[in-house]
Amino acid sequence: MVLIANDQEWTARAVESILVANGYRTFRAHTASETLTLADRLDPDVVILDQQLPDFSGTEVCRRLRAAPQFGASLPVLITTAGPSGRQQRLAAYEAGAWEFYGQPLDAEALLHKLEVYAASYAEVRRLRLGAMFDEASGLYTRPGLTRRATELLGEARRSGRGVTCVAWALPSMVGSEAVNRFAETLRSHGRSSDALGRLEAARFAVVAPGAAPEGAERMVRRFRSLFDEALQGATLEIGTTVVTTDHATLPVDGRALLEQLSTPMAA
Repeated sequence: MVLIANDQEWTARAVESILVANGYRTFRAHTASETLTLADRLDPDVVILDQQLPDFSGTEVCRRLRAAPQFGASLPVLITTAGPSGRQQRLAAYEAGAWEFYGQPLDAEALLHKLEVYAASYAEVRRLRLGAMFDEASGLYTRPGLTRRATELLGEARRSGRGVTCVAWALPSMVGSEAVNRFAETLRSHGRSSDALGRLEAARFAVVAPGAAPEGAERMVRRFRSLFDEALQGATLEIGTTVVTTDHATLPVDGRALLEQLSTPMAA
């Protein structure tokens, strides 16, 4: 899917018709601000920006997309211009992170060839990113995946004025792989849909729960302890448990800072 940002109707329609005729889905934005909003919501495969957007420039939009954690340097961004397209403008676009800078008229055939390569490249980035986000064996978030999801939950908590609770469990080193797998399956199948469930290490797991007050965290620990006892088939184990509770005033800056508060677990 290609997001086209251009407030000039004729130019935007010309680009859109080329792409649609070659099998691409397209979305249109007319301003820089609308482009940033749609990019966040749609997660496009490629963004084609007009340099002369009415509120601020395509170069600045590109710079902001590059600064967004969900896109970074991976999202293919192309900038087009009906204005000056000399060396200075081209270098400014590349400095902002654009993959290409085109003047008018566009070479449709060259654009299509490049889009095919760029979209395939971004699809591979997505595939690798997804693999890094989730633990294949358990279906839970990996540590990087949980860090990223926790950052998102913290942002939502700031906007809603709520807190976030994080609970981690560590199984003793002598526990076998079958028991660890049952533990992971219990966590995955009984967690709330609003929670982020992760595998921090081979036998260490965590849940990040938005809006859970301290008493809610205590209930969560008791509930899962009962479920874990059942899953571990009555084995008497000292499962290390660490609880971090925050309110709106004490929210960590991001998911990394939240997970860093999970100090050495205490037996529970």
